[in-house]
Amino acid sequence: MRSISKGPRALDEERLVRLVARGDRAAFEELYRRTSPWLAVRLRRRCVDEQIVAEVMQETYLAVWRAAGAFAGAAAGGSATGWLWTIAARRLVDAFRRRAHHAEPPPAAAVPDAAPAAEEEALAATVGGDVGDALRCLAPELRQVLQAMVLDGLSVRETAVLLGLPEGTVKTRARRARIAMRRALA
Repeated sequence: MRSISKGPRALDEERLVRLVARGDRAAFEELYRRTSPWLAVRLRRRCVDEQIVAEVMQETYLAVWRAAGAFAGAAAGGSATGWLWTIAARRLVDAFRRRAHHAEPPPAAAVPDAAPAAEEEALAATVGGDVGDALRCLAPELRQVLQAMVLDGLSVRETAVLLGLPEGTVKTRARRARIAMRRALA
């Protein structure tokens, strides 16, 4: 068995997904080792219920194992981590829907922190210049909707479930965010 994580030519996540598609368990373990910490943090920013986060993590990596062959990769303009997050975000929405049928919906992690979240710092580093400045000036509730819909690629319905808001509120906030961004960038 080869060692995936050692040596100067460590494999990137896209190559790991391709190996997972061929049933390579060592590649799957390395992909999990590399991606599970940030994925768990990102899920916890959206859900404070550790049980749901654990379920979503398990379902996500099970889906990755089963569907790695369907990953289109850079050829389709995507990344392995983006593909992984899309799976996780949709699994989180599904978990919220399942819980909603049985009990109160779990609280979304929408409590503002005193310090900026790691995700917001990463967003600021990724989106710079005027666009980054405009994003940082948005009200937190508008930024959350914009982030879920634009950066995470969720639908209005998925965003509503994720944030625990009515669909109409999500649409209104998305519209307000777009107007504010246009004004800031004009």
